[in-house]
Amino acid sequence: MQHFYVVRTGDTLNKIAKRWELPVKSLIAANNLTQPYRITIGQQLSIPPGVNKYRVKSGDSVYRISQMYGVPVSLIVETNRLRPPYALQIGQLLEIPPGVAYYVVQPRDTLVQIAKRFNVTTGGQSNPKYLQTTNELPSTALTPGMKLSIPFAPTADRGFLAYTSNRGGQYDIWVYNPRTGKNRQLTSGLGDARSQPIWSPDSGRIAFVGKDRIIYVIYTATGLIAGIDQLEEGGDFSLGWSPDSSSLAYATRGMIILYNATLHAAKTIRQPGASEVSWFPSGTELMFQALDASGISQLFSSDTNGMTKKQITRNTNGPLHDARLSPDGSFALYTTPGASVSIIYTVELATGVVHEVKGGPDGKNYFPEWSPDSLRIVYSATASDDRGYFTQIRTVERLGNEDRIWAISNCFSTPVTWSPDGRKIAYLSGCKEQEFANELWVLDLTHPVPIRLIEDVTITSVQWSPTPIMDLSKAEFTNETFDVNFQYPASWHRVNNERYEGDDGFFQISALLGSDSIDKVCHDEAFQKLMPYGSAPRIIKSQNPYEQSCTILPSADQPAEMKGQAAFIANYPSPIMIDGISYNYFILWADKEHIDGISSTVLFLP
Repeated sequence: MQHFYVVRTGDTLNKIAKRWELPVKSLIAANNLTQPYRITIGQQLSIPPGVNKYRVKSGDSVYRISQMYGVPVSLIVETNRLRPPYALQIGQLLEIPPGVAYYVVQPRDTLVQIAKRFNVTTGGQSNPKYLQTTNELPSTALTPGMKLSIPFAPTADRGFLAYTSNRGGQYDIWVYNPRTGKNRQLTSGLGDARSQPIWSPDSGRIAFVGKDRIIYVIYTATGLIAGIDQLEEGGDFSLGWSPDSSSLAYATRGMIILYNATLHAAKTIRQPGASEVSWFPSGTELMFQALDASGISQLFSSDTNGMTKKQITRNTNGPLHDARLSPDGSFALYTTPGASVSIIYTVELATGVVHEVKGGPDGKNYFPEWSPDSLRIVYSATASDDRGYFTQIRTVERLGNEDRIWAISNCFSTPVTWSPDGRKIAYLSGCKEQEFANELWVLDLTHPVPIRLIEDVTITSVQWSPTPIMDLSKAEFTNETFDVNFQYPASWHRVNNERYEGDDGFFQISALLGSDSIDKVCHDEAFQKLMPYGSAPRIIKSQNPYEQSCTILPSADQPAEMKGQAAFIANYPSPIMIDGISYNYFILWADKEHIDGISSTVLFLP
């Protein structure tokens, strides 16, 4: 739940943000404040997660600390399990919550207003129903003085987040669906605390190094899992997918191995000491780390036959780690020299020019990842003071400029990952005494308020799917009456022979009469008198010269009872007969989120 601080005399947004080491813009977004960003005494502010530790100094008391932070004495006592007479020791580390875990209803407040003000939103829309359900309210009526828990609602983002967790009792690979808020276990007993799920570019496969250093590939559409190799102890655990998602590159036993996960065949390139293998966008060239003739760590490129090895960097310092190619293949990044000091560098591949990322205050910059557009890098920067370690979630442009702090994690460091569209960042937090994280958070760079997705389970790694997939597993639908076959989400259930439904969508099929052109058939369906697609639906005609079809997308004023219905209409290759009547057109209705995915798999039976 969100925590709320009550504004006192002398408070400003800058002072409140500084108290918990927060970015001011995050505090503004958490409360949807508008310019000139005035706050008033007694106003309740939602406080995003920050640095909530305090080291006791000489002369401190619980009361003095409570006054310093502006939170109730009882809150500090309860959080730290202090007992009367609440004596403190110099050097003792206290947790100082940023406020109470409830909001006190004010006159004229409504659930809609509260949900909008404090970002209880799903898919960009205010979600007062979720707020009502969380608080078990019998109606939407509110009374001043009521205490409401303000939750984090499912975000409805596209794609899936794969993560490593022991939430089932042992470490395995799981996926989180941001549209439904549900988690799904993909493996059983195969993972390890160090396992890192790596999505293929088409989001159809996940590779990871599991227990006993065995490399596994999960085929997400079917749920099948293949063990393909075992790495040597102490070796490089990095894995890299080819751009076409068919092959996995990794280094072991003095070789670079390219394993084709479709054909289940491998080819090898002899390259002693290689690590951090990745693919250029062409799919015919690799980048990897290895030692040069002087024994110094460098980045190299090579074709996939190992015949044209070229040195990329001219490093004269320590070993290179975390080597990553930008998605467009024009830049590479790496960290050096090690764990205690880790500096990020980028290199322009066309010129060899190297740029240093200044990074966090302690020179501990970890888990750098390129944005999908290759223009920015997100990374985790460890910082420390007398309150201990914490992590700044930061982004920087690829030339090392425009470095910015977006959020705070209470872990020493955390993996970070981009959403498919590059608008959001996911990261881990919730570490206790430098243990593993137990929370997954996401932050929208256009409205930077952290939203918690998962809590109270150990999580060691996370990666967002590269594409905005709607479903992992697919099932086959075949109907001989309508002469059609296509794929749909495997979790949906049959309502009747023509309709299937699920928690997040539906489809239904039929056939249409008529000898009119496809344009007229699509127009007549879209612009019916009852307006099932709203008043201004969009008709998108297929660009495929071998297929006469269209897609109808609803307008914003479509009636809610239509559940986002869209349509796909296609001309049958030849008319079909149903009950003695000839039909020229096939029609598929589905929710607008699934219409493209389902219609792209439509095949007519021979």
